[in-house]
Amino acid sequence: MRITSTSCICPVLVCLCFVQRCYGAAHHGSIKVTRNQTKHIEGETEVHHRPKRGWVWNQFFVLEEHMGPDPQYVGKLHSNSDKGDGSVKYILTGEGAGTIFIIDDTTGDIHSTKSLDREQKTHYVLHAQAIDRRTNKPLEPESEFIIKVQDINDNAPKFTDGPYIVSVPEMSEMGTSVLQVTATDADDPTYGNSARVVYSILQGQPYFSVDPKTGVIRTALHNMDREAREHYSVVIQAKDMAGQVGGLSGSTTVNITLTDVNDNPPRFPQKHYQLYVPESAQVGSAVGKIKANDADTGSNADMKYTIINGDGSGVFSISTDKETREGILSLKKPLNYEKKKSYTLNIEGANTHLDFRFSHLGPFKDVTMLKVIVGDVDEPPLFTMPSYVMEVYENAKIGTAVGTVTAQDPDTANSLVRYFIDHNTEEDRYFTIDASTGTIKTAKIFDREETPWCNITVAASEIDNPGLVSHVPVGVRILDVNDNPPELAREYDVVVCENAKPGQVIQTITATDKDNSANGARFHFSLDEGLSLNPNFTLRDNEDNTASILTRRRRYSRTTQDIYYLPVLISDGGVPPLSSSSTLTIRVCVCERDGRVRTCHAEAFLSSAGLSTGALIAILLCVIILLAIVVLFITLRRSKKEPLIISEEDVRENVVTYDDEGGGEEDTEAFDITALRNPSAAEELKYRRDIRPEVKPVPRHHPSSSLDSIDVQEFIKQRLAEADLDPSVPPYDSLQTYAYEGHRSEAGSISSLDSATTHSDQDYNYLGDWGPEFKKLAELYGEIESERTT
Repeated sequence: MRITSTSCICPVLVCLCFVQRCYGAAHHGSIKVTRNQTKHIEGETEVHHRPKRGWVWNQFFVLEEHMGPDPQYVGKLHSNSDKGDGSVKYILTGEGAGTIFIIDDTTGDIHSTKSLDREQKTHYVLHAQAIDRRTNKPLEPESEFIIKVQDINDNAPKFTDGPYIVSVPEMSEMGTSVLQVTATDADDPTYGNSARVVYSILQGQPYFSVDPKTGVIRTALHNMDREAREHYSVVIQAKDMAGQVGGLSGSTTVNITLTDVNDNPPRFPQKHYQLYVPESAQVGSAVGKIKANDADTGSNADMKYTIINGDGSGVFSISTDKETREGILSLKKPLNYEKKKSYTLNIEGANTHLDFRFSHLGPFKDVTMLKVIVGDVDEPPLFTMPSYVMEVYENAKIGTAVGTVTAQDPDTANSLVRYFIDHNTEEDRYFTIDASTGTIKTAKIFDREETPWCNITVAASEIDNPGLVSHVPVGVRILDVNDNPPELAREYDVVVCENAKPGQVIQTITATDKDNSANGARFHFSLDEGLSLNPNFTLRDNEDNTASILTRRRRYSRTTQDIYYLPVLISDGGVPPLSSSSTLTIRVCVCERDGRVRTCHAEAFLSSAGLSTGALIAILLCVIILLAIVVLFITLRRSKKEPLIISEEDVRENVVTYDDEGGGEEDTEAFDITALRNPSAAEELKYRRDIRPEVKPVPRHHPSSSLDSIDVQEFIKQRLAEADLDPSVPPYDSLQTYAYEGHRSEAGSISSLDSATTHSDQDYNYLGDWGPEFKKLAELYGEIESERTT
C-alpha cells in the first residue's frame, strides 16, 4: 500500500506533491518501509515466508486555518491488494478519525472536514487498515501514521510584559543600556520565517535606539538633561517574517524617566538682599529667611547656609530648614537702634552631596549679600545694672533709706521714668520706693535673727507710655547689730564626787550668741563679783570660748549638802558688749575610785552600805519570787479540800498522800487522828477507809488521860497484822501515811519565826574596822545594840 497526496496550493507544495505522487513513499524524506508486520489471518495456517512490500508511507501534511467551502484533501491510502474492483475496504481510526478526518473506504482518499489550528494541536496520530469487503478479514496488518498540521503565519508577535516603566540617570553616555524587551510569536519557529521577529523603534527617536535582534533599548544622545526634559515615551515594534513585507507585527510602549544627578549648582536669585528687623526682636527668634535655587531634586538639592563674613556675624546666626531648603536667620544678641542701625552679612549656600563626575560644572555654591536694617522701637526703661544688692542694719527705724535704683529711657526721646514696687510677695511690702528718684526705704523694723535677707522686684515705666515696663531684682541684706546677749550652749548636768580633790575640773561649759561672728565671736566667763567668794567651787576662763568649773576643797558629803548652785556671768565681744548670768546646778554623788558616778540622791543610802546596783536588782527579784511562792501556796491549800476516797465504786489501788505541814484545827477537819491516839477506839472501828461501810459507826469518847499512854508504834503494827489476816481485804494493798510527830521535843523548836524576839549577845563593833564601805552597816547595828541596852 502506498500513500499519495494532492494538497498543493502553491508552487512549492505542487513540487512536493509531484515528488510524493511520482516517486512514492520510498523517495520521500519522511516515508519509511515497515517490515515483519504481517498478522496471522484467522482460518489460515501460519506460513513463514518473506513478507511482501507493505505500507510505504509515514505521514501526511495538512495546512492550518483552511477556510474553503469543501473539505481539504489530505492524502490517499492504497493497498497492493487493491485491484480496483472495490473488494478492498479502507478503515481509519485514531485521533480525529470520523470527526476531523474522514476516509473514502473504497478509494482510500482522506479529507479534513474542519479548519485546524497548529497552535492548538500540531499533529494527529491515526491507524489505517485494509480489509476484504466480503469477508471483513484484514488483508494487511494495521499501520500507524501521522497527520501534521502545517504552519502558516497567522500569529503576530506579542510583548507579554508591556507596557514598561524604566529610568536611566541623566547625563548618561550615549549607548547606555536602558531596557531589553522581548516579543514572542506563537507560530512554528522551525518552519519558515513565521516566528522570526525583528525589532524597530516607532517613537522615541532620536533620543533612544533599539537593537533589531536582541530588543535592547539604548540612549542615542549625549548628556540628556533631566532639567530640560524628564519623561520620554518610546514605542517599540516587533515584526515577524524577518521584517519582510506581509509579516505580522506587534508593538509596546516603554516609558523612560531620567533620574536626577547633582549637575546643577545652587544659585541665589539676587546678589543683594535687604531685611528689616525691629530692635525689640527677642534673642533666639527667627527674623528672616533666604533661599538659593537648585534645579536638582532630592538629596542633590540639599544645601547648607553659612555666614562667611560681615559685621553682623556675631549678632546673627543662620540655619537650614531641611524641608524647605531655606536659610533661617536668627538673632544671637539683642539689637539696639541707638547704637547700631544696620548690619551687613555675606551668606553662602553650598550643596552637601557632590558628584565629582560633574565637578567641572561647578562650583556648587553661591554667595549673596544681606543688609539688615534695625528698626527703631519705643522700648521700656533700661536699668543701669542687671541686679542690685543693698544693705540695711537691723532695728533701723521705719523710713531708713536702703539704696537707689536708676533707669533711663534708651530711646532718643529720653522720656521721664517712674519707679514702683510690685507687691506680689510679702517681702515687697517691707519696703517703699520714691517714684521719681528710685530711692528704696524700709517699711518695717527688721530683726536679722528672723529675716537675714529680703528679695524684692522694682519696676520702671515711662511716664508717657506706662505700658512699657521693665523689672530688676533687688536683694537687701540685713546687717547685724549686737542686740542679743550670750547664753549657755545647753543645760548642763554638773556632778561632783564626794571624794573630789581641790582644783579638780568637774565640767567644761560653752556659750552661744544669736548675733553673727562680728558681734559675739569672743566670750568671757566669770563668777558674779557681787557675791561673796564661793568656798566650794571656782571658774576658769579658757580663752577659747569655753570655761572650766573647778573644786576648791577636798571632800563633799551628800548627807551634809547634796546640791550646790554656782552663778556664772557670760559677756560677748560686741560693741557695745552684752552679758548674761546663768546658774549652774551641781549635784554631789558617790563615785568609784576611777571617777565613775555610782549613784546620786536617794540611792546614796544603799550605796554607802556597799551594795551595788546589781545587788539591788537581785534583792528585788528574790522578793518577787518569794511573793509568788506564797500566793501559789495559798492557792494549793484552798484547792485540797477534796474527799480522800475518789469514788465509791472505785476499788483500785489508792495512794493517799498528806503533805500538809500542820494547820491547827484545819488538820482535825481534814483527817481524824483520834484513831491514832486511841487503840481501843480503833478496835471497834475496823471499817476500811477505802470501802463503804454497811453500818455507820458510833463514835465513842475516852478520857484524854488514856491517850497519852498509847504506844503509837505498837498500834500501827497491830493494824498492819489485822489487815494482812483479814479475808475481806481486796486483792491489793492500801497504803496509809500518818504524819504524826509524837510528843514535844525537849530541845524546843528550831524555827526562825521567833528569832526576832530572842536576845543575842553578839558584838558588832568589829564592823567599824571593815572600812568606809561598811560604815553605815556598823552604824545600824550599833543603834540596834544601843536600843537593846536601853
